[in-house]
Amino acid sequence: MSFKLAIIGRPNVGKSTLFNRLAGRKLALVDDTPGVTRDRRSHTAKLYDLEFEVIDTAGLETAEAASLAGRMRQQTETAIEEADLICFVVDAKTGLMPDDRAFADIVRRFGKPVVLVANKAEAKGAQSGFLEAWELGLGEPIGVSAEHGVGMVDLRDAIVAAIGEERAFGEDEDEGEAFAAEPLIGEDVSDEDEEAIPAYDSTKPLRIAVVGRPNAGKSTLINSLVGEDRLLTGPEAGITRDSISVDWDWNGRKIKLFDTAGLRRKSRVQEKLEKLSVADGLRAIRFAEVVVIVFDATIPFEKQDLTIADLIIREGRAPVLAFNKWDLIENRQELLAELREKTTRLLPQVRGLQAVTISAETERGLDKLMDAIEKTHRVWNTRISTGRLNRWLEGVIAHHPPPAVAGRRLKIKYITQIKTRPPGFVLSCTRPEAVPQSYIRYLTNELRQAFDMPGVPIRMVLRASENPFAGRAKKRT
Repeated sequence: MSFKLAIIGRPNVGKSTLFNRLAGRKLALVDDTPGVTRDRRSHTAKLYDLEFEVIDTAGLETAEAASLAGRMRQQTETAIEEADLICFVVDAKTGLMPDDRAFADIVRRFGKPVVLVANKAEAKGAQSGFLEAWELGLGEPIGVSAEHGVGMVDLRDAIVAAIGEERAFGEDEDEGEAFAAEPLIGEDVSDEDEEAIPAYDSTKPLRIAVVGRPNAGKSTLINSLVGEDRLLTGPEAGITRDSISVDWDWNGRKIKLFDTAGLRRKSRVQEKLEKLSVADGLRAIRFAEVVVIVFDATIPFEKQDLTIADLIIREGRAPVLAFNKWDLIENRQELLAELREKTTRLLPQVRGLQAVTISAETERGLDKLMDAIEKTHRVWNTRISTGRLNRWLEGVIAHHPPPAVAGRRLKIKYITQIKTRPPGFVLSCTRPEAVPQSYIRYLTNELRQAFDMPGVPIRMVLRASENPFAGRAKKRT
């Protein structure tokens, strides 16, 4: 983008609402509760003829550096350092607060162009708060309503005046929006001919979501991968609320990492804000390709861990298990054997799951994790020619024929692959509703083993072959 704009201000002044307005999508969680946003989030934005990158930040609060609020403030200050232009938001409805004046002094010290925005200007009695904003000494306030889209033209003009026309309308040096050109994850791909099956492209962008229970180390893992304190971390459980995307380059391959809120048992999720966080995390899972399920190695395979894994498998994503906090384990060999046995026994839906022991804190095992992710993604994109599939099917049926149901033998005629991501197959057979699930599982497991497809969901659909004479009345002679 031509420039970066950071939206800052004290909690609950409408920063995330303005961020969503500029981004054109409801990306950031919005609630009346102060302090909803904790991590900084960036996204491409468009305001009429302006195109730029907008950064949403946590509300500025006065607190000790080691506290959660203090760490949130450090994230905001990092965003200010990265930005070319600062959008300082105040609440015109409530008027100026002491924190507004204190943080205005902090903004001045950075010496960057500032646009002062008086949000909620549509509210009754907001005029007095709008006039108070002049006292901050940051220039003329722009009255807007981020929720209703009022005052966006004035905001656009103020941005151009603050940063200059040359910078505001400058050409983007990097036109290659690799992720924007990607199709939606989960869409069926067209069926290629046997000779035209493409090889796996290890340079294409990849989307990875990191999920797990609260306090399993998801944000710490992403920070260790990207090599910076990009996400807010700490000993407190449930720090992450929004699903934050982080762009990263790994061995020349563009990666988009999604950090998600910790997923607790459904019965424990009562507050509205946590429900929004969980829903945001589920959306990240659906639009990811590979999902890394982070387990706490000190208490692995809790019931919620298995529920999360089952959800990802049912969604058809490519799962990878990461047993974090391995540096805290003493009897490692014994626990490793136990984890392997439990993985096979407790997650039988997908045989051969990739599982890696890591320590996000000490950055141990991260290379193995990325290798496992690429291997799983390669399998997830597997396409097999129809000829190979039917030669395999002929041998499997000869070894173990379909059972007879109600005294009539079931016949399986042919198989073909209809999609990838995950691999999906159609079996043409007689009486598909009568085929036992045990036989479908047998075919799925044999298919997984024969074509080396461990660790990803496989979809198997049964269809009856069309009868060309169906529906025709018998002619009388």
